[in-house]
Amino acid sequence: MASLAKAAAFSSALKQCPFLSSGTLSFLKQSSSLFSNVAKRCPVMGQLSEKGVATLAVPANTSEDEIPAADPLPPTTTTSALDTIPESYEKIMREKIAVKKGDSTYRTFRVLSRDAGNKPFTATPSTIINRFNKRENVAGVTEEDQGAISVWCSNDYLGMSSHPDVTRTVVETINKHGVGAGGTRSISGTSHYHVELENRLADLHNKERSLVFTSCYVANDTTLQTLARQLDAEIFSDSGNHASMIAGITNSRMPKHIFRHNDAEHLEELLAKSDPGRAKIVAFESVYSMTGTMSPIEDMCDIAHSYNALTFVDEVHAVGLYGHTGAGLAEERGCGSKIDIVTGTLGKAYGLIGGYIASSDSLVDVVRSYGSGLIFTTSIPPSTAAGAVASIDVLASSEGRALRQKHRESYSMLRDKLVSGGFPVMRCPSHIVPVLVGDPLKARLAMEHLFDRHRIYVQAINYPTVPRGSELLRFVATPYHTPDMMDYLVEALDDVWTGLDLPRNTV
Repeated sequence: MASLAKAAAFSSALKQCPFLSSGTLSFLKQSSSLFSNVAKRCPVMGQLSEKGVATLAVPANTSEDEIPAADPLPPTTTTSALDTIPESYEKIMREKIAVKKGDSTYRTFRVLSRDAGNKPFTATPSTIINRFNKRENVAGVTEEDQGAISVWCSNDYLGMSSHPDVTRTVVETINKHGVGAGGTRSISGTSHYHVELENRLADLHNKERSLVFTSCYVANDTTLQTLARQLDAEIFSDSGNHASMIAGITNSRMPKHIFRHNDAEHLEELLAKSDPGRAKIVAFESVYSMTGTMSPIEDMCDIAHSYNALTFVDEVHAVGLYGHTGAGLAEERGCGSKIDIVTGTLGKAYGLIGGYIASSDSLVDVVRSYGSGLIFTTSIPPSTAAGAVASIDVLASSEGRALRQKHRESYSMLRDKLVSGGFPVMRCPSHIVPVLVGDPLKARLAMEHLFDRHRIYVQAINYPTVPRGSELLRFVATPYHTPDMMDYLVEALDDVWTGLDLPRNTV
């Protein structure tokens, strides 16, 4: 009787387990002890074991014919990722998203593929091409481009992502070394390309040493929190600073003081109240990416140093675009030596991805040794590092200076045309051309109308990137945007502005 019961239990278990029922008798007999050890972890066998039904000890007299086919699994045993999240949590998340959609700050990802050989247009999916090919031709857009979208907000400011020297270097390096780094910087992820890039960046900024990160968000976050902790420092931060800098300051858990945007007098007022014996870091940007404002770098650095503070300057939207060799706004103004820690990106004017800091040898070594954002992250691929060196070299040359000059002519012309058109252009000295909307819903609708009706893509910028009530369209003109394209943009914007009843005064 016991043997019959054992055989019956075994047969029942096999019928309910699709994996075991597919095995041969010899396989099951040889592996039964292993299966017994892991059965409790199985969603099917574990339940049977709890009920005292299943045993994986195969009865000695069991034949191949006695191994039954598995019964279909009941629907309740099929799980998905959503099934693992309790409804109470799902409800909270749906409510959070509803808030974003309700105040028109919900973000969507516009799916576009830029055409490397036809800047500034996209290689648009055929469904969109067919829709737009039905429209008549317009000035500045060739018949060949009728299906494409013109992009007016890319941070690939100079088109270096498709420069032949850069792409050739990247492809050659991939063919030699593959597409990945293979590890963190300290565990097999440092190649001679990484070392060459860091040496090149240090030379570019006339600093002793540089350190490359996966992005400048990571570089800013890691460097600020690491230095503030190791120095036990107070941090003085511009109110317009980027989220990455805010994250680093917050994560440091050190005392912080916020000074009014680009207000050197307010910075000095706060520094004067601080503890003279405590380390200090003054953090600000050279070019602010949404409003296009430029900081008084030299004045800020002089004030900071008079109170024995270190200066941390983010040149993300300036490297490659300003200065004789493209080292940034500080180089153009002749005050690069007054910056103690400069941070930059490889992902905008240089056309690749990654971020970096440059400073003294000992300071960089502290960040390298203590910064978790570097220590525990896979490094950028060798191909990216090699391509970055090629891009830096091009933009440091006469070719780069010619590109920068053409870029300046382009964005200056765009600004003038928009101002002449009566649009509320936020006046600023940089390459950013922001047009104020001041309403999140209308900013989104303006973006959508430009895209759907006129094949123009510009991104609406809303909270938290800019304060509420400061929503805008952020235009970027590259060396590849022609005067005819700009005229068409102004006509399209006029149509959209009229349709949405938006104001037409210059800010």
